[in-house]
Amino acid sequence: MAGANNFSVSRYAPERGPIAKLTARDSIVRRLDWPLLFSALALSFIGSLLVWSATRNRTTLNNGDPYYFLFRHLMNTGIGFTLMVGTVWLGHRTLRGAVPVLYGISIVLVLAVLTPLGATINGAHAWIVVGGGFSLQPSEFCKITIILVMAMLLAARVDAGDLAHPDHRTVVKALCLAAAPMGIVMLMPDLGSVMVMVIIVLGVLLASGASNRWVLGLLGAGVAGAVLIWQLGVLDEYQINRFAAFANPDLDPAGVGYNTNQARIAIGSGGLLGTGLFKGSQTTGQFVPEQQTDFVFTVAGEELGFVGAGLILVLLGVVLWRACRIARETTELYGTIVAAGIIAWFAFQAFENIGMTLGIMPVAGLPLPFVSYGGSSMFAVWVAVGLLQSIRVQRPISA
Repeated sequence: MAGANNFSVSRYAPERGPIAKLTARDSIVRRLDWPLLFSALALSFIGSLLVWSATRNRTTLNNGDPYYFLFRHLMNTGIGFTLMVGTVWLGHRTLRGAVPVLYGISIVLVLAVLTPLGATINGAHAWIVVGGGFSLQPSEFCKITIILVMAMLLAARVDAGDLAHPDHRTVVKALCLAAAPMGIVMLMPDLGSVMVMVIIVLGVLLASGASNRWVLGLLGAGVAGAVLIWQLGVLDEYQINRFAAFANPDLDPAGVGYNTNQARIAIGSGGLLGTGLFKGSQTTGQFVPEQQTDFVFTVAGEELGFVGAGLILVLLGVVLWRACRIARETTELYGTIVAAGIIAWFAFQAFENIGMTLGIMPVAGLPLPFVSYGGSSMFAVWVAVGLLQSIRVQRPISA
């Protein structure tokens, strides 16, 4: 009898107990990537401490409850972990058949943001308020559906043995399907999410074996598109100011450059070992805006120092390393493409988030994966971990 994860368990004798089945060589438990799972959990729990430190004194945000954001971050982690388990149980191959439905739902959700259902938070009209203090950011889930729909198209004929590499027509179809949600998200405008989606598309194309001319062409089109967007005035004033502040941090130190300058002060004051959790003057004094979300890394830099911030980088590195190993070991192109898209997503978003706190990247409003506070982002990254685990679980044992 075939299980939900498409590998046979029929050879086990009925008398074998549940412990024997769990520890068998082809059991799901044995085949999970435990370093990946433990690293993601460690990042989420470290994030809960950092979010707690950043928000416990902010009465205007926590409604007088110093544990408000801590409990919600842990709850988001728990929900995300449950989504990861569900994704592994369903399997990425089962989800492959549901990709058209998932893609359609994501398009409906991002379109809903542009209706009266949408809400503006921190300058971006990118949320849907669902009540009870909860909000949904559909662009986070579009990252997953872009990966899945492109992988489905690009790998279909290759995995079937009809082609060695995706043909040009298939690449065009995949790019058109990716462009639809990206265009809608750009209208919000949510430039940070679009930047991540562009990197995802490039990573997917590179992993698919498509002609390098497509990658070079997209890079050229991206540069031309950025110039056109700037000239047409699509970006909001606050987004233009962020790029201006990145080019010249001293342009408006009390205004648009304030966030970056305060972030640098916080990280620089931590030294080697930090000031101690809950003892950072920048964090306690609430000098860094959005410290529980976009600038959560500044809490680590100030209160945990170089060692604590370095630990976060190491854990992120382990997540990327294990994802690369999963992408390399799978025997199907579909799994390789999905893993590569997730790698490109996590790597760029982490680099952009940490880079903007250090002043080497423009402020783009992107959360640090697993660490920053936020339900939608937490749910999305844990679903991605579930996809990675499913790819590993479903690969042949001999691989």
